[in-house]
Parts: sequence; structure tokens; C-alpha cells
Amino acid sequence: MAELATVARPYAEAAFKLARERSALVAWSDALGLLEVMVQEPLMRACISDPKVSPQALESLVLGVAGDRLDGSARNFVQVLIESGRFELLAEIRAQYEALRRDYEGVLEARIVSALPLADEQVNDLVARLEARHQRKVRARIEIDPQLIGGVRIIVGDKVIDGTVRGRLDAMAAALSR
Repeated sequence: MAELATVARPYAEAAFKLARERSALVAWSDALGLLEVMVQEPLMRACISDPKVSPQALESLVLGVAGDRLDGSARNFVQVLIESGRFELLAEIRAQYEALRRDYEGVLEARIVSALPLADEQVNDLVARLEARHQRKVRARIEIDPQLIGGVRIIVGDKVIDGTVRGRLDAMAAALSR
């Protein structure tokens, strides 16, 4: 959905710029996370898509639910999103904001998928190796997928390191079918 990403980008960049100027990157991450959860709520989704609900009513609802968990600039951001009919893009806005934040902070996001649960030492070793390889801080997200049979698959950006039994079996099957 390139269109959603394209439409959401200016909002994410504006939020990031504002957060960076105010040294409030974490606060904005929290605010966008809260708003994303609100947008995913079925009753809120119904209000967003209901043409009978005015932008002012939607704004009152969102700001009322958020309460004092949003500062003035985040409340203004909500108002802009609602007035421009972009409030439903919050998930994409947040994803782009977080990518900008990780890049700014020099952090790479790594997805480590394992067939079996990994011990803390194993995760720490993998993270240390990734940090040495990429010369950046790495934040790892661990997932378990028994379909891999054994080993791990590491995804960093668009690079995949596949050390799984399933990956080796698939490679052998592809080689044999040629």
C-alpha cells in the first residue's frame, strides 16, 4: 500500500521534527502508540468512518479518551489529523515515525525468528554479532516459528540471514529441481 505510506509520510516527518526539536522522542512514541491503539478499537473505527460523526465530535471523543496523556502539541497533531481526514492513518504514521526515530538514534531493528525458544545468552550473542557487523545498536525482536524445524532466521532491513533447517531443505529442493 504505497499510497498510505505516501500520504502518511508528511505527518510522520512533521511529528518527528517536532519531537526532535523538543527533545521528546519517547513522549511522542508513547502518544502515537496510544493514538494507534485508539484507532484500532472497533468502536472508534466505527466513529471515524461514520459520516454522521462530525470532525469536532470525533476530536472531542479522541481528546476526551486520551485525557492528560497527550501534551498540547500532540493534541494539536490530533486536531490536524482529524480535520484533514487522516486520523485513520495513525498506524502507518506511527510506523514511519518509529523508523525515523530508529534511524536518528542509530538503531537497527532486527527480527530473529527461531524454531525453539532462545536462551538470553544466545540472543545477546546474536545481537552482539549483528552490532559488530552493522556498526550500529541493534534492537532485536524474537519470534518463535516451529515450521523452521531448527536454527534461526535473522531479518535486518531488507537483508535475510537464513540459518534454518527449513531454509536448507528448501534450497536443496530448489537445487534438485533444476
